Amino acid sequence: MPLVQAKLSSSSEETWKEREAAVLALGAIAEGCIQGLLPHMSQIIAFLVPMLEEKRSLVRSITCWTLSRYSKWIVQTAGHPDSQSQFDTVLTGLLARVLDSNKRVQEAACSAFATLEEEAAEELAPRLEPILRHLMFAFGKYQRRNLRILYDAIGTLADAVGGQLNEAKYLEILMPPLINKWQHLPDSDKDLFPLLECLTSIAQALGSGFLQYAEPVYIRCINLIRTQEVAKADPGIAGVAYDKDFIVCSLDLLSGLAEGLGSSIENLVIRSDLRDLLLQCCGNEAPDVRQSALALLGDLAKACVFHLQPRLVDFLNIAAKQLGSEVKDNVSVANNACWAIGEIAVKVGQEISPIVMNVVSCLVPILSNAEGLNKSLLENSAITLGRLGWVCPDIVAPHMDHFMKPWCAALRTIRDDVEKEDAFRGLCAMVRVNPGGAVSSFIQMCEAIGSWHEIRSSELRVEIGQVLHGYKQMLSGYLWDQYIGALDPSLREKLVNKYSL
Repeated sequence: MPLVQAKLSSSSEETWKEREAAVLALGAIAEGCIQGLLPHMSQIIAFLVPMLEEKRSLVRSITCWTLSRYSKWIVQTAGHPDSQSQFDTVLTGLLARVLDSNKRVQEAACSAFATLEEEAAEELAPRLEPILRHLMFAFGKYQRRNLRILYDAIGTLADAVGGQLNEAKYLEILMPPLINKWQHLPDSDKDLFPLLECLTSIAQALGSGFLQYAEPVYIRCINLIRTQEVAKADPGIAGVAYDKDFIVCSLDLLSGLAEGLGSSIENLVIRSDLRDLLLQCCGNEAPDVRQSALALLGDLAKACVFHLQPRLVDFLNIAAKQLGSEVKDNVSVANNACWAIGEIAVKVGQEISPIVMNVVSCLVPILSNAEGLNKSLLENSAITLGRLGWVCPDIVAPHMDHFMKPWCAALRTIRDDVEKEDAFRGLCAMVRVNPGGAVSSFIQMCEAIGSWHEIRSSELRVEIGQVLHGYKQMLSGYLWDQYIGALDPSLREKLVNKYSL
């Protein structure tokens, strides 16, 4: 530290390279030495901030990067009144460099600011207006390469502050330049990709607030997908070369719209051929197109499943096909397919019955061979199996003894939320139909039930209590004592107290 401080303290023109090296050294050791550096952090930041004003652009750019490496600590100080000014000083300093005249400094500052945004989240909300003004001023100043980084910073800001962005005074700053850019970029320009990603984050953050901008954005996405589908078959007719990334980015933005607008997207979907285009995309040979298409399928099922119903069987068959033997090759595709099937199931109920056993027969091997598989896929498989059991218990329950143990093991790992509640509704529904199917997995079932911290649905709490009391009655006396006695003592105590066993 004394060596670094000495280099940072020298201010002569000849020693600027030494100052740059000292700043680089501080950034390089940030991760590995953070514990040892903690007592010096206020001093280090105080040394670094003036370097943002250095005459040499290399010193300014390396200082942006080094400050980003300490983002976590800088944000932690934001909550302390005595250190509050340091967070604001760094924020202001980086925003000033976002508007630097040097392109390399612009790039470093914008990247550093995006890193700070990820850490800061809601701390940014009270400071939104100056942040937006700086970013949108940069929008008019940046050239092509740095615009991509700026889009990322704007999208990250939307992810960080969410619905707090949804105020008229902020939208008046943010949206006109983005919409203007959106209107002037031709359909064949790859600069649309980062703009599409940025708008996806904004649509999700604004929710219903995006409705006023939604129609032209929606129509453009549909046209981009349609043009690329034509280009795939005949580039001559389409007038552009096929590029699947246009489809992927458009599908992702439509997902953002469906998530943000909810059922309000119905008016747009009903007036377009999205359903048929989406079916084509779900069957595309490129895994990343299928991945995005299946995510949109799930989002549309949540928002307006009615418009999918004329082709529902086709959608479900394609989604089920993604859960076949090659699931390890395209885990993300399988994950989205599994999730989409579950979302459709809870919306259409018994209508899903023709493909239920096909899907269950794919999910059981995934749950049974859990080792080395993606955690998210396991959780989604467990949730979807539960949802299918909830809506079609008569079909799924007779096969419980084939999947109860691995299924319950997967249910234990899922955090408390609505999807976990759905899965446990399925558990209760299937046990009512086939109580004998779960007896050999009683311990695993109790461990799954014990994994809840808090069940928000009082109705589900009652159902789970009824299941346990049902087994107490069914096994009765000595057998019940044996089963309940085999549980871990702390789990047994938790269940006995919670469900009055």
